[in-house]
Amino acid sequence: MNLIVIATVIYVLVAVAMIVLILMQRGAGAQAGSGFGAGASATVFGASGSANFLSKSTKWLAIVFFGMSLGMAWYASQHGGRLMPAESDDVGLMGAAAEQVPAPAADAAPAAPAAEPAPVAVPAAAEPAVPATENPPQGESGG
Repeated sequence: MNLIVIATVIYVLVAVAMIVLILMQRGAGAQAGSGFGAGASATVFGASGSANFLSKSTKWLAIVFFGMSLGMAWYASQHGGRLMPAESDDVGLMGAAAEQVPAPAADAAPAAPAAEPAPVAVPAAAEPAVPATENPPQGESGG
């Protein structure tokens, strides 16, 4: 197996372990419940051992996580942004089909635009007939 794949798997496992340890820790308001019989004195780690163990484990997992993040970022920057080697570009049949399609020539003239269709004559709308009235409009009266 490739070293990069192994490092990526370890990176994901460290991230998941860190999430689990963070979710297992008690919040700041959890100490109020210990006064009512919900104390941690009967746990595997003892009364204060659980918080100490979880916080130290979380601290070391966070250090490993950030160290691996920086290492993977440095590796990607040194190798042109590629985390996987060039032989991983094999995409099977789809890659072979893409290689058979010729690329368009850079110096080819653009295609001529399609001829525009001839304008269609639209008959003019007839003006509506104005009915004749016996009384002229108020503004045109002679008196």
